[in-house]
Parts: sequence; C-alpha cells; structure tokens
Amino acid sequence: MSELFDFGDGYGLVSAHRHPNGGGWVAETATVADSVYVGPHALVYGYAQVFGNAQVSGNAWVSGKAKIYESAKISGYARVCENAQVSGYARVYGDALVYGYAYITSNAWIAGKARVSEGECHE
Repeated sequence: MSELFDFGDGYGLVSAHRHPNGGGWVAETATVADSVYVGPHALVYGYAQVFGNAQVSGNAWVSGKAKIYESAKISGYARVCENAQVSGYARVYGDALVYGYAYITSNAWIAGKARVSEGECHE
C-alpha cells in the first residue's frame, strides 16, 4: 500500500511503501525484488533497482539509476547513486559513496569515507 514519504532529495513527498522484507522505504519509481532485504532505516528511491539476494541495511540509501544485485550488501551510512552498480559479493559500508558510472563487483569492499566514481588516473 502506497503512502507519501519524503526521501530528502528535494522532490518532497512521493509515493512509496515499506518493503515487505525488512520494512525500509522504497519509492514507487524504484524496483526492488521481494528477495531483497531493505532494513527498517534504509531507503531505495529514484529509479534504482535492487534484486537477487542483495541487502540494503542500516541508514544506507540507493538512488538515481543505481543497480544493486546478486549478493551485494550496502550498509551503515553508505550511499550508492547515479548510475553506479554493485554486484557479486561486494560490500559498500561505513560512510562510503559510490556514484557516477562506477562498477563495484566480485569481493570488493568499499568502506570508511571512500568515494568511488568512474574516471581516469593521470600521472
């Protein structure tokens, strides 16, 4: 059942619901599989997609067109947004931010105050 919820992203109140597996808020524009765990304080909004056995917990949020799938876990105060993808057994936690077109996969762990985005390294 849809309710109105403010995700704090500047769009004000939008249609959303509590996810049946964990109770976190999910915007009606986002796609979250029933197999996913969305903890009671976690948020998934925008056009984000979360599926497989993924987990979003703690005060983490997933937004934009981000995709979280397979057995990836987003937790703590972590944020995954824009077009970023997290998959495999990857973990994003703490105050980490994954954004842009970043792709985190396999057994990668992104933690602390790390900031990960697409780009090039120049010497």
